Amino acid sequence: MTLLSRALLLTLVLTAFAAVGGTWLGARYVYEQRRQPSLHEFVHKELRLSPPQEEQLEALEQDFAVRRRAREAELRAANAQLAAAIQARHEYSPEVQAAVERFHMAMGELQKETILHVLAMRKILTPEQAAKFDRQISEALTDQAP
Repeated sequence: MTLLSRALLLTLVLTAFAAVGGTWLGARYVYEQRRQPSLHEFVHKELRLSPPQEEQLEALEQDFAVRRRAREAELRAANAQLAAAIQARHEYSPEVQAAVERFHMAMGELQKETILHVLAMRKILTPEQAAKFDRQISEALTDQAP
């Protein structure tokens, strides 16, 4: 292979890497610009919590994480029950119906836990922070982000 061929090949490889890298960075930038922050990100970054508020929020988040994991475990168990019931009879049997109802119950309980957590978070906010928080919650629930 001649020196010119090697240089051309190296140029092509470097160009390909630059194109892939530029595309990846550009896509990531666009995604970050369009993505709405999570409620967690919003509360921690946008509401400018005081140190005591941060401590209270951390305690609330740790407590909720335990309850959420328990509810998610129940969802997984209900899904496993549903899979076994479907596999056993391949029809919408009473066992399938019971598993579906178990899953819906667990999903509803997780939603309740989440709502209670959100309301507990709100209690530690100042009135100005609470107004911003309320707007964020409303936009998230109604899909009316600006």
